[in-house]
Amino acid sequence: MKIIFVLHSFLPLHFVKTFILIWVIIPAYSQQYISNTKLIPAPEDEYLWDAWRDSLLLVREQTKKDIDYDDELYRQSSFQWASDCYVVYFLMLFDREFYDPQTNKFNVDDFVKNIENQFGKIDGLVLWHAYPRIGIDQRNQFDHYRDFPGGLNALKEIVKKFHELGIRIFIDFNPWDTGTRREGKDDIDILIDIVRIINADGIFLDTLTKGTKSFRNKLDAVKPGVVLESELALPVERVYDHHMSWAQWFDDSHVPGILWNKWLERRHMMHQIKRWEKNHLSELHMAWMNGSGILIWENVFGTWMPWNEQDKSYLRLMTPIQRHFSFLFQGEGWNPLYPVLMEDVYSSLWYDNHNKLWTIVNRSEEWKRGTIIKVAKQQNFRIFDLIRGIELKKPDTDSLEIRIDIAPRGLGAILITDFTDFEADFQEFLKAQRKKYARLSISTDIVKPKENQIRNDQKKVALNTIPENMVMIDEFSDQLKISYIQRECGFYAHDGYIPPPARIHQVVDFSKKIQLSAYAIDLTPVTNRQYYDFMMNTEYQPTDTSNFLKHWINGIPPEDFMDHPVVYVSLEDARAYAEWVGKRLPSENEWQLAAQGGMGITYPWGNEYDPDKCNHGQYAGTTPVKFFRQGRSPSGCYDMCGNTWEWTESERSDGHSQYVIIKGGSWFKADGSEWYVRGGPQPAGRSTKFILFWPGLDRSSTIGFRCVVDVID
Repeated sequence: MKIIFVLHSFLPLHFVKTFILIWVIIPAYSQQYISNTKLIPAPEDEYLWDAWRDSLLLVREQTKKDIDYDDELYRQSSFQWASDCYVVYFLMLFDREFYDPQTNKFNVDDFVKNIENQFGKIDGLVLWHAYPRIGIDQRNQFDHYRDFPGGLNALKEIVKKFHELGIRIFIDFNPWDTGTRREGKDDIDILIDIVRIINADGIFLDTLTKGTKSFRNKLDAVKPGVVLESELALPVERVYDHHMSWAQWFDDSHVPGILWNKWLERRHMMHQIKRWEKNHLSELHMAWMNGSGILIWENVFGTWMPWNEQDKSYLRLMTPIQRHFSFLFQGEGWNPLYPVLMEDVYSSLWYDNHNKLWTIVNRSEEWKRGTIIKVAKQQNFRIFDLIRGIELKKPDTDSLEIRIDIAPRGLGAILITDFTDFEADFQEFLKAQRKKYARLSISTDIVKPKENQIRNDQKKVALNTIPENMVMIDEFSDQLKISYIQRECGFYAHDGYIPPPARIHQVVDFSKKIQLSAYAIDLTPVTNRQYYDFMMNTEYQPTDTSNFLKHWINGIPPEDFMDHPVVYVSLEDARAYAEWVGKRLPSENEWQLAAQGGMGITYPWGNEYDPDKCNHGQYAGTTPVKFFRQGRSPSGCYDMCGNTWEWTESERSDGHSQYVIIKGGSWFKADGSEWYVRGGPQPAGRSTKFILFWPGLDRSSTIGFRCVVDVID
């Protein structure tokens, strides 16, 4: 900077700017145009902005030459919807606001109506399915779509309903899923087949910066117009065949920078996302200054992270402007950091031969009122405040002074146009903006729904009538040591205590004081033989039978598996059996106490892991429930580590995600990625949050159960 000021003292201003442009800015950006695929930062010093803008134009043209850029795919009519896909909602397929487990119905119309009342119109949905459940058993990511209620044909009908509402549908691809069931066919081919069957419009590339070129070619051969959207920063040389990308956790400076891929290709759609933030204004500012989009993500794999009312208000106001003037936001007339007359207020100018549209952000925590822009007066023109939906009075002065009133951290939009007669839809647009502005809220409060315990039945028996093959557990009042794997699905508060955050995939340990009355617990998990007896003596039939007792043959367990734990039963299937025998499922605390005893040992047999005392997959499936006699717990219980996970009665819901704690681990472990459920045998204190989807997906080859009864003296 000292060199700049010295030069300025001897040379005219335009020479100084040229020096900066040629010798400072252009070399810097030319070196980073490939490596920096995120954000081009802006100079803090307003004095450098003109040179910075000039350098952006030159680097853009040079980059296109260097990578031999071809915009053919953006010119194809089948892909042009992507440039207008400003708002995408990330939907967990089994969010309880979307899916009703009681009726087994998906409420498309009501769900969209509710979302659009809060956020305004949405253009797309990501239908997320497998993570964080995948890895609990052998089923791969595609099985999680196939096991949708009614299968892929039913999912196709859901997609059709969204299409009728003008909403495009993305499915996701998890490239890290290599440790589950393999199908003897390339994953990309399977994925594209699902796209074809359900008529999806796009593929979200989870954890990827880009898809392969052969991926793009295969898609085009099957269904034109299917877009690829990367999660991680998309390399600039692949903008030509990826119409969308996430701008995930892109950090901006105080002076707004420029999204590199959006600068290169104005029709490329980027979606801003910071999924763990409680305030999304930084994403909204970046999208507003760059003509890009937003991803709304509230159900983060089972943890509810709601948007505040202020963020919703501004999203409702800005996206109708982006859609109505998409011809400007996708055109060549973009002047970033257009000078304004207010401190801490910044603007981008979007223009063509007839229109000038300024998108404005207030970076300060104060209201800004007064003249923001001065431009030369023209003969025939009209001025509009597009955020407020009103026409502004023309000033009588020779120069055109535009005044604005913008809230702290707020957004503004000014349009000057030489069109003096406007069509009816523009008047309707202004009317709708006025209504939205009347709803503007500056509240940043977040109200999270309370998690509620769903069920807690009590089945009591007298002390001298404890059923056969159960063992007595005395009353207990002390600290219980619990651990879980920190995953994005989160966990729950324990008696008002919330464990401290930890790095994702790491173990979190904590203790809580519990008090348990005396109870008796089954020595073994319920076996196929016992569940078969239940089926023969009752008329039990689940409402939905998908995957129910899938491993049985013609309704009968194979003889060699009679004494193996019963699997492919849902939580309700397990409860039905427990009801029949006059018992209930254990709480997570009851299960853990029976597994580790009052001394709190790590594994049922002691504090050191011993692979010879449990089923850790060495038999490629379940084993008889009394096979590992040396692995019994202090209370004498079998199979409380490995063999199968076990359902508990610790079920909760926050109105969006319904989940239950499962314990014990199983014989199966999906290797190859830490994104999977942590499989294999688990310590007795390990609690795993298992999100309930629907019975057909909840029934698993690796989840069984045992029962308890309360003992009264």
